[in-house]
Amino acid sequence: MLADQRYLAGDRLTLADVAMFTTLYRFDEVYHTHFKCNAKRIVDYEHLWGYLRELCQLPGVADTMHMDHVKNHYYRSHPDVNPNAIVPVGPDPDFFAPHGRDGLPGGPPADLAE
Repeated sequence: MLADQRYLAGDRLTLADVAMFTTLYRFDEVYHTHFKCNAKRIVDYEHLWGYLRELCQLPGVADTMHMDHVKNHYYRSHPDVNPNAIVPVGPDPDFFAPHGRDGLPGGPPADLAE
């Protein structure tokens, strides 16, 4: 779906994309290891990974991205899953590498693009 359209509901950013962002942003660094969702990572899905990078690069989004807080919360607040509270250093994906989605229809709302 994301190979042919820019956002989940088409060519406009919606609340669905905002909700999806939080899960995708946390997935490789927390869910993949901590919750053993480790068959594949988001970076292994070309269009999902590009979509996530595009969301990360929208104006103002980077100000909300605090992976150190996310990882410390998850890895230290579930003693039944991680009894030693070990917080891994990686994998540290590059959320700001080019996303390659500029050719898809639509884009961020005008008030975000400025």
